[in-house]
Amino acid sequence: MLAFTLAVVLWGAFVRAAGAGAGCGNHWPLCNGEVLPSSPAAKTIIEFTHRLMSGADGLLIAALFVYSFRAFPRRHPARLGAALSLTFLVTEALIGALLVKLEHVAQNASVGRAWSLSGHLINTLALLAFLALTAWWAGGGSRLTLRRSNLWLAAPAILLFVLTGISGAIAALGDTLFPASSLASGFRQDFNPAASVFLRLRLLHPVLAVTTGLWLAYFASRTAARLKTSRPYAHRLLILVASQIAAGALNLLLLAPVWMQLLHLLLADLIWIAMMLLIARSLELSQLASERPYAPMVSKPV
Repeated sequence: MLAFTLAVVLWGAFVRAAGAGAGCGNHWPLCNGEVLPSSPAAKTIIEFTHRLMSGADGLLIAALFVYSFRAFPRRHPARLGAALSLTFLVTEALIGALLVKLEHVAQNASVGRAWSLSGHLINTLALLAFLALTAWWAGGGSRLTLRRSNLWLAAPAILLFVLTGISGAIAALGDTLFPASSLASGFRQDFNPAASVFLRLRLLHPVLAVTTGLWLAYFASRTAARLKTSRPYAHRLLILVASQIAAGALNLLLLAPVWMQLLHLLLADLIWIAMMLLIARSLELSQLASERPYAPMVSKPV
């Protein structure tokens, strides 16, 4: 289910990259005023496919919600994870409908689109996080406890990643709306004071990406050193971060072709999921005892 949701997210990015966000006009949930579009153009097919995939994902997550309440006892964290996954799936659909109604799609380059894009991204990350945590809890993971010793590492990682994701989404939209013919031309666009906000903010993304990558590497290394059972999760996160930095550089050099944008987004989502699982492992309630300092026994005087 998490994999299918990732596929929906990637197809949504393809809709944006292909300029097909207005493929169904400003109609929602209908497509150009029809339940099934007749004689659809290519962009209509792309957008309508995304809507069908989103609907199927909604049914799957609703089924997960029902299953979690039948399979797990009261107060089991998997129930909470499934409920929150369904909640953010509903808000995801509502935000998507709002984007269509406000026409923040296709070639719209307004500042308002930057805000709606940011909100959509944050909601998507929340959905992916709770789906991953639901799978974690359903597989035997214990409840989480908010401990200051672990939160000081995890909280900045989450904040930095979200900011990097927002800047990346804005940069990707800038690449789609204002494609550059060369790397030099792209840099001239970035430094042009009259350029769109999507271009002038594009330079923030690599700076934030490197900063976030360094913090995630520190977070993973510190967590692995302190908690032996977290090492596999930390190693996966480190590999994904290194792969993403390389993919980001390649994306820049190739002038952001669509296939590279999708690979870049996939790696970002995988990093987010790996980070959530590492945080869950470090905040597990069952780890409290293992992190307490050793206190030698002292015999009492007789």
